[in-house]
Amino acid sequence: MPVRRANIVCIGGGTGLSTLLRGLKEIGVRPTAIVTLTDDGGSSGRLRRELDIPPPGDVRACLVALAEDESFMADMFRYRFSRGELTGHSLGNLFLAALTEMAGSFDEAVALTSHVLAIHGNVLPATQRPAALTAEMEDGRVVEGESALATDRSHVRRLRLEPADPGAHHAALWAIERAELIVLGPGSLFSSTLPPLLVPRIRETLLASGARRLYIANLLQEPNETIGYDAGKHIDRLVQHVGEGVVDSVLIPSVRRVPTAHVPDEVLIPVEFDRDDLAERGVEVVAARITHGHQHDPEPLARAVARQALRAAPVRR
Repeated sequence: MPVRRANIVCIGGGTGLSTLLRGLKEIGVRPTAIVTLTDDGGSSGRLRRELDIPPPGDVRACLVALAEDESFMADMFRYRFSRGELTGHSLGNLFLAALTEMAGSFDEAVALTSHVLAIHGNVLPATQRPAALTAEMEDGRVVEGESALATDRSHVRRLRLEPADPGAHHAALWAIERAELIVLGPGSLFSSTLPPLLVPRIRETLLASGARRLYIANLLQEPNETIGYDAGKHIDRLVQHVGEGVVDSVLIPSVRRVPTAHVPDEVLIPVEFDRDDLAERGVEVVAARITHGHQHDPEPLARAVARQALRAAPVRR
């Protein structure tokens, strides 16, 4: 399918965002990714605490996904050390950390890495400085930190950033203003998709945008985050945290071949899609063949997204 150049902005983090970016690159679209900076675990969390720099992991994954020579660069940037004091660190994370110190800023490190990898598109941090996630849980407890939230078995009642306004990245705001299509997800609802949308200026600019706003529904319920959630519940939580009208359309798979299955140490539980229930929430349901097993298939997913960029945005009051 020939694809015209469209201003597509993708907001989020984690493996879901990098999967979408990889597919868009493969079909010739040069998207802009606006990436969360709330990670506090693993290699990213260690570098954040020890070097006082933004967590590089999600940004690194997006840069690799858009790299011109992904087969080689992905292997290099994803390589994790397994011995000594570097155990657990990703080479790509260390590369970004080194460039941050050499260039004097994380922004410049991302820009230089983008040039080195010859990426097809743009990768932008969502905020000017890192923020921490704070969640009020259904049982009344307050959980602090993305990694703690991801392992807590109580449902989230309300998610917040600390500080509440870490300052939106100016280039991210400019990209949202120019966008023809704004894509939310796929990804962990509370630790990937929602965090950038909690930044006040990003939330305001998104809601003021004339672009179509597309949510890519997750295929599986997320352990310790969204167990028991159907697609409608995901939309409800987006509206709760961002505001009415945050989603115009929701992209769901037209073919479901994701039976409940067991993999090592976890159970895969599909997200249910009730089209009538989604329509009652005022969102348009768009169905396409976008999956491979229990995962999104990058290129079919990207083609379905690109088709949405060719449509006129809905008229809003």
